[in-house]
Amino acid sequence: MILLAGLGYRDSALLSNEFVRPVGRVVKRFGDAWMYRHFTDLSGDQAGDYDAVILCGTALKDTRCLGETERFSWLRVARVPVLGISAGMQVLSLAFGGSLLPCCEIGMEEVRVLSPHPLLPPSPSFMAYELHAHSTVPPADWISLAVSKNCIQAISHPELPLFGVLFHPEVRNEGVIGGFLSIAHSWKQ
Repeated sequence: MILLAGLGYRDSALLSNEFVRPVGRVVKRFGDAWMYRHFTDLSGDQAGDYDAVILCGTALKDTRCLGETERFSWLRVARVPVLGISAGMQVLSLAFGGSLLPCCEIGMEEVRVLSPHPLLPPSPSFMAYELHAHSTVPPADWISLAVSKNCIQAISHPELPLFGVLFHPEVRNEGVIGGFLSIAHSWKQ
């Protein structure tokens, strides 16, 4: 079972329909069941009950989750694979000591792969759908996997199965979610 965490300001139909259910459809297409929880209702104890966690994106100006990083302290101790999408990448980075910087991208952008990884498409670059106002400066030891002309697009923890992508793979590049699920299923703690 995959946990999809909604990061929107409040638990609403918009959050669910625009940012969670599209990810859920992709997860289901790759053969996994999923369950939804709003980020205000999560703890590390609960995360361990799932095979993996996906932190879904939010609307462009919905930044509540970025101001409540203490709610994500469980990410530092939960030993379960995590994929952060857009705001989810931002939260993941902040939870481990990274920071944010302005970087507005809306629509299709070319993403260049810096370090080949099973999470990303195998080509040296690909087009991705973007919807964000900020990027991250990842924590010091994290690896930058891909960039656009403006900012970092994908990151990974150096040892644990923790990943972030700034683009929205549920819109285009569904294989990124499939790659994450493969990594999650092979992860043994």
